[in-house]
Amino acid sequence: MISDRHAPTKQPYGTAYEQMLEKVRYEGAYPTRERADEAVRLVLAGLGRQVTGDERVDLAACLPLEAARVLTAQIPDTQPLTGWAFVKDLAARTGASLATTRWDTGSVFSAVAAHAGPDLVTRILDRLPTGYALLFGRAELTRAA
Repeated sequence: MISDRHAPTKQPYGTAYEQMLEKVRYEGAYPTRERADEAVRLVLAGLGRQVTGDERVDLAACLPLEAARVLTAQIPDTQPLTGWAFVKDLAARTGASLATTRWDTGSVFSAVAAHAGPDLVTRILDRLPTGYALLFGRAELTRAA
């Protein structure tokens, strides 16, 4: 077999997105990078239907290009979903179980939070309905009346 060791290998994704996939693969204990990629695309598309305004722009700016494209390709819903409704919506779209979809969401949101940082995640959570803090691995705090 003849091969050219010096020929560049084709990378389907940029390095930053590859690193994001590896984080999701590790966090979610996915068997393959392809499975992690499916989870990332599903969850980011769903998040793109929920996040609006400056938070959407700022989040897209700090994600790897491939992830930002998935997020921003979505038209935001006019009626935002609660965190639990978000998981149920994703499960209905894919036919996956609620438990699997909840796992996928937490795994992807962990990587998103690592890219976004705590301040942006807090701003995003302040704009979303209840239930998302738990998906991001944070306590769900309620405001005093």
